[in-house]
Amino acid sequence: MKEKLLAFFKKETILCISGVLAVVSAFIIPPDAGYIEYCDIRVLVLLFCLMAVMGGFQQLGVFDRMANLLLARARKMRQLATTLVMLCFFSAMFVTNDVALITFVPFTIMLLERANLQEKLIPFIVLQTIAANLGSMLTPVGNPQNLFLYTISGMEIGEFFAVTLPYVAVSYFLLYVFCYFQGKKPLETEKQEPKKQWTSKEKGVLFSLGVLFLLCLLAVFRIAPYQAILVVILIWFVFFQKGILKGLDYNLLLTFVFFFVLIGNLGRIPAIRETLQNLLMGREVFVSFLASQFISNVPAAVLLSEFTTEYGSLIAGVNIGGLGTLIASMASLISYKYFAQVPGAKKGSYMFHFTWMNMLFAFILLAVNVFLPFLPLEVLLTYI
Repeated sequence: MKEKLLAFFKKETILCISGVLAVVSAFIIPPDAGYIEYCDIRVLVLLFCLMAVMGGFQQLGVFDRMANLLLARARKMRQLATTLVMLCFFSAMFVTNDVALITFVPFTIMLLERANLQEKLIPFIVLQTIAANLGSMLTPVGNPQNLFLYTISGMEIGEFFAVTLPYVAVSYFLLYVFCYFQGKKPLETEKQEPKKQWTSKEKGVLFSLGVLFLLCLLAVFRIAPYQAILVVILIWFVFFQKGILKGLDYNLLLTFVFFFVLIGNLGRIPAIRETLQNLLMGREVFVSFLASQFISNVPAAVLLSEFTTEYGSLIAGVNIGGLGTLIASMASLISYKYFAQVPGAKKGSYMFHFTWMNMLFAFILLAVNVFLPFLPLEVLLTYI
């Protein structure tokens, strides 16, 4: 039993810590009617719906097929690097950073091992991780912190893009440069086995999942009621893809609930509320960046959102905050776990490479944040 509890704690550290903190806070602010207002049901419902739809796409092998199609055109090392990294960068904008890494990092490991390019495992996987974390920054559905902050802020979609687009554009340029310098060595990869054609039933499922994803987007952008979308999602997965519901990351949803309780209680303690508000005032980006390094960017977003209304700065800070330490973004742990399972994996080298590259990207994007006020962003907003 002790070993099982320890293993669970190692796997779900943030969940366990948030649960303990929520319980402790409940002793300070005893449960009452005010607790009902703590949880943002809309955020939880939308996150659940998106996770379910992405699980359906993954079960069909949609992302694997897409990767194989693009990789068939890679002839040199830099082309291979660009393809693998940009797959994570662009797919994360719509399928979340977690799903992008779960899908493409194992594929990358398999591909590089087949091509006897094990020396490229560390730089490729680190770049993919950075790409997924930064590509997901662009859209409200790219990661949980964006979905949460976009939902509670009431921002228009143009305002949201005006915040995230400059950072994502700089990130794309930096990633492309790093991929380019992987060299132009010719590749001798094994040809992938052709995928069998989808059956008519699978095509029907694919079409239905596409419709469900569009419905989720309508709910995210506040065009359709999220309650109705939840009902449709539940009906589909209960009757047609029931197995997907069993494999969803409910621990992530529970973590959100714990943090909602913790933050709600902290907000009712005048001394703590005033301290955090003063700390954040004018320093939202840097405070949220630093907080993310220690508690991860999703909890940082939920925690700090209670004490500031500068949501644009908070969005920038927690997304840049996904760079840095291994726990700054929980998605980064996904890549590390896959790499650690490779026979002979050099974990120390990975951590060194991961840390310096993340810090470099973070430093550049924080510098971008400093100079953004001097740029004509009103013009950008006009064209979005």
